[in-house]
Amino acid sequence: MEKLFETLKLALITLRANKLRSLLTMLGIIIGVSSVILLISIGSGLKTYITGQLQDLGSNSLYVVPGNLELQPGGGGSGGTPGAGAAILKFTLAHYRELTQKGTTLKAIMGYSEHNGTVSYGGRSKTMQVAGVGYQYPEVRNQYPELGTFFNASQQEAAKKVIVLGKTVADDLFPNENPVGKKITLSDNKFTVLGVLEEKGAFGAVDMDNQVFIPFTTAMSTFDVEKIMSFWIEAKENVPINEAKEEVRQILLRTLKKDDFSVLDTASVVSVISQILGVLTIALSGIAAISLIVGGIGIMNIMLVSVTERTREIGLRKAVGATPKIIMIQFLIESMVISVAGGIIGIILGATGALAMRVFIPTGVSWWSVLLAFSVSVIIGVVFGVLPAARAARLNPIQALRYE
Repeated sequence: MEKLFETLKLALITLRANKLRSLLTMLGIIIGVSSVILLISIGSGLKTYITGQLQDLGSNSLYVVPGNLELQPGGGGSGGTPGAGAAILKFTLAHYRELTQKGTTLKAIMGYSEHNGTVSYGGRSKTMQVAGVGYQYPEVRNQYPELGTFFNASQQEAAKKVIVLGKTVADDLFPNENPVGKKITLSDNKFTVLGVLEEKGAFGAVDMDNQVFIPFTTAMSTFDVEKIMSFWIEAKENVPINEAKEEVRQILLRTLKKDDFSVLDTASVVSVISQILGVLTIALSGIAAISLIVGGIGIMNIMLVSVTERTREIGLRKAVGATPKIIMIQFLIESMVISVAGGIIGIILGATGALAMRVFIPTGVSWWSVLLAFSVSVIIGVVFGVLPAARAARLNPIQALRYE
């Protein structure tokens, strides 16, 4: 134990004597560890935020989306993967009317589409997302007008050019006046402002209130599209969600194929999004981990150079009694110290970055991501330190002493 302590002390003295080189050698480990922790934290934060937002919509909500996104058999509701059906828009007004007229378990059916558009008023203009929605939007999304009203069923049916503003849009275009009743321009068309929705908040750098709402029927004519992007549906109270889900599926199967659409409830959407974010987080973390490998190669290269530079020192130590095992342990310790120190710095930087990201999304540093990053940094120190250490241990003391 005393010899090991002396070896560790000697390794630290050697690294301290070459501070800049040691720091540069750590750089790859620092970047890799901090990136892995930061990306895992962001992925976890996104998952928490989106899951919370969807669950707030209630357990009686359904979403009809294009393509086959149903969980595959054997997934058990949590382990399956999304299907690979082609997400081609096939929903029309006829599908909307069929759901409305024949859906006995459905309380509200809302078409939805989104477009990019520019609205202008009084010399001021803004480019934002234009959401084509149904008149039931406030009830389905639990977001009601703060000023004025939302459009009604007759205005939707007639595809009237009426518009409801998000809070940010209203504040920017009408800083000192009530926008209700005013005429604004959207895509070269005049729209009448009916109301302003209550503030919903921001997600990251995206202002959720920086959008406007028009009837989805109006959006189809304004942006010259024939298809509806999706349907948002609310089932009646006391109706089992699976019963409503099956009814929607049977109605649409009269004119569409099975792989043309998916009917998802809130739990299904949360599960699919969680899987996608999970795979994405792992993939991004894997890419970030490449820098750990690069850092390990950097450690190996520097340690090999160090062996060459310290050939006479190694020969002298062997001449006074140091065994090959002691020499090997010394160089392994130096490699591990560089790697572990880089890992600790990377953990601190990654955790600090994750906490700073809380301004945008609810990130959190998980203990397992820290443990994983630290363990990998230790393993890299051992694996990439073996070759230089073994080379140092094999040096012939006589030849080493003669080395110039």
